Amino acid sequence: MCIAFFSTAHPQYRLIICNNRDEFLHRPTSRAEWWPTPQSHVLSARDLVRAIHPTWMGITKQGRVAVLTNYHEDTCERAVGTYSRGEVVNSWLALPPDSPQTTKEFVTESLSSGKIKNIGGFNLVCGNVMEPLAIMSNRDPDEEPVFWIADKQGQTVGLSNTDYDDRSWPKVPQGEELLVDAIAAHVQNQENEDGLVERLLGVLSTDTLPRLAPTAMAQEYIPILSQSIFIPPVGCDKAQTNKAGVSAREDKEDSPPLPSTPEGQPNHVYLEGLYATQKQTVILVGFDGRVRYFERTLYDNDAQPIPEEARDRSFEFKIEA
Repeated sequence: MCIAFFSTAHPQYRLIICNNRDEFLHRPTSRAEWWPTPQSHVLSARDLVRAIHPTWMGITKQGRVAVLTNYHEDTCERAVGTYSRGEVVNSWLALPPDSPQTTKEFVTESLSSGKIKNIGGFNLVCGNVMEPLAIMSNRDPDEEPVFWIADKQGQTVGLSNTDYDDRSWPKVPQGEELLVDAIAAHVQNQENEDGLVERLLGVLSTDTLPRLAPTAMAQEYIPILSQSIFIPPVGCDKAQTNKAGVSAREDKEDSPPLPSTPEGQPNHVYLEGLYATQKQTVILVGFDGRVRYFERTLYDNDAQPIPEEARDRSFEFKIEA
């Protein structure tokens, strides 16, 4: 149950984006890095299970940004589509650097495509960090399923795994309030940028999840994940074995993932076991186009906590005209 927050409330930054990626911890995932040629203008972490290595969040040297959250379904199986949600993200970020396509054109084209009907439910925030951002969903019943945010100063909004305007998930309004407070405290105390990053990570680390029995499976937590911004490890970390009884590989970043189903869905071993907030990401965009991209990875692909000295990556660059 990932969550993302967007704010234009800081007087020193055009835009702030914060994101928690919640996932089954044995699902192979890369660290943030610049993509290989010919998409070397894209920066993100990537899901290594799908062959196309899609992402849920990324930014380009030209300022294109995309953040995706899954739409809440009743079961994990129902949430998985034939195609990866990350393909939608990739299709925006991987546009050629000189592509003239606007955010509105991309959103209109995506919503009119029949392909997104074969994708698990999602919300997508996309656009250019120096312009208003669009929110679209393939689960919105409205005729005009697009909202626009970051179109004025002093705005702070959250997005999780339900409709953008659904305020029934406690962690969304709670996170918005905490983010506003964190920004105000940073300004009042005249802290440096690292101090702001730490305050934002503090917001992303707010844990108010009720605890179930120690033997509870991750599926049993689904109804209450909406109550907490941060998800500690939940579920049982049983042996990762496929249906044929073949043990899974060590799930290192350089190890090939287990094969998908004939329908193109991820192998079932990546949809069970321990579930938690696996990555936390902060993007800071200055009014001058300077970007700071900070990623904290909390667990490796063996579901083991990463030592504090090895879990952070930070990138800085200036948006290219």
